[in-house]
Order: sequence, then C-alpha cells, then structure tokens
Amino acid sequence: MISAETHVRVARPSADPAAAERFYVEGLGLEVLWRTTERVAGEHDLVMVGLPGAGWHFELTRDPEHPLPPTPTVDDLFVLYLGGPIDPALVDRLVAAGGTRTVAHNPYWDRFGVTVSDPDGYRLVLCTRSWGA
Repeated sequence: MISAETHVRVARPSADPAAAERFYVEGLGLEVLWRTTERVAGEHDLVMVGLPGAGWHFELTRDPEHPLPPTPTVDDLFVLYLGGPIDPALVDRLVAAGGTRTVAHNPYWDRFGVTVSDPDGYRLVLCTRSWGA
C-alpha cells in the first residue's frame, strides 16, 4: 500500500553519469548512496544520489552496450521548495559543477525561484516558496 513512508526512486538516463553526479553532489550537496563498482555485461552502470535517510533518491543510469540518450523536456522538473531566498553561492556551485542557469518554460518558476539545467539537460528548480504555498 502507498503511504507517506513509501520510498520514491526517480531514474534517469545520463550520457555522462560522472558529470551528472558532480552536478548533484558537488553542486547541490546530495550524497552518493550507492554506485556500481564494476562493469557487468548486460547490466547498467548507475549511481544513486540523495540524502541519507530520505524517502527518495535519483538513480542516474547508463547502459554502455545500448546507450539511451537523455530526452528532457522543458517541463521535466525536479523542484526543491526551500521556503526562503535562494543562496547565490548555491547557484554558483551548481554552475561550476556543470549546470547551466536556464529561463524557465513556465514563468511561475522564474517568479518564485531559479532554474538550472543539469549536464543532461534536466531542470532543477530551487523554489523560494514552501511546499503547499
């Protein structure tokens, strides 16, 4: 049964998992929770990033035998509701870690936050609002 304690995994293909990891770990401040350590024929290379103890994580995958290119759209968003002003140093770290500051497709996100595309083109929104606001 689904509950508030149900764990959520978001899996995304990555053209360069190391670059995506750098963005989410060095830039955003997530931690590597798990990664493949050796190449196994027929299996994906992957790295899981998130926060220890959280009920969610990102799984960044790449199948070297049959690579699937990332296909983000302008509405594929990972939104963090920070409940206050966005620290410019955080945005600078995200850009230094391979991100690109991006104008949001929906002007709501520019009004209430900052959008940064990760190295694969998926968009991270840092929102000044609190969840439910």
